[in-house]
Amino acid sequence: MSRIGKLPVAIPKGVKTSLSGQTLQAEGPKGKLAMEINPAISVEVSESEIVCKMNNPEEPTSKPLYGLTRSLVNNLVIGVSTGFKKELEIQGTGYRAFLKGKELELNVGHSHPVLYPIPDGITINVEKNVKIAIEGADKQLVGQTAAEIRGFRKPEPYKGKGIKYADEVIRKKAGKTAAAGS
Repeated sequence: MSRIGKLPVAIPKGVKTSLSGQTLQAEGPKGKLAMEINPAISVEVSESEIVCKMNNPEEPTSKPLYGLTRSLVNNLVIGVSTGFKKELEIQGTGYRAFLKGKELELNVGHSHPVLYPIPDGITINVEKNVKIAIEGADKQLVGQTAAEIRGFRKPEPYKGKGIKYADEVIRKKAGKTAAAGS
C-alpha cells in the first residue's frame, strides 16, 4: 500500500473544497481548480482534511493510482492557497525577454523574435530582461509553460548560452583543442 496515499491532505484556512460525484473542486485566494477522481479511488472531504481510499485494494491498478491521486489532490489544495512558481534565467550576449501585452517576446539568437502567448491562469514577470518568473495555481500548467519557454533555446553545453531553470546547473564540456604537433 502507498505510504503517500495514507496521509491526509490538510485544508488550510481560506480554502473551500467540495466533492460532487467524482469531481473535486477547490477555491482559494489564488483561484479555483477542479479535478476528476479516478473511479478506483474514493475521496472523503471533511472541514479540515481530505482522505483518499482505495475502492478495491486487490485490483492491480488501484495501488499506483492511490498515491498519485493523493499527490494530485495535495497539489490542487496548495495551488489554490499559495500557488506555484518556476524561475528561468536567460544567459547569452544579446539574449533577452520582454512582455508585450499577453505575449512574451524572446530574443534568443534566432533570426526573428519568438512570440509566446501566455496561457490563461499564468502570470509571467520579467526582471532585468534576463529573469523570467512564471506563477500560477495549476502546478502542471506552470511546469508545462516553463518547459515550453525553455524549449525555444535550451542551454548548450559549450558556452552555457540559452534559457535555463534558475536552480539548473549546466555542466560545460571542453571545447576542441589544437592538434599537438605532428
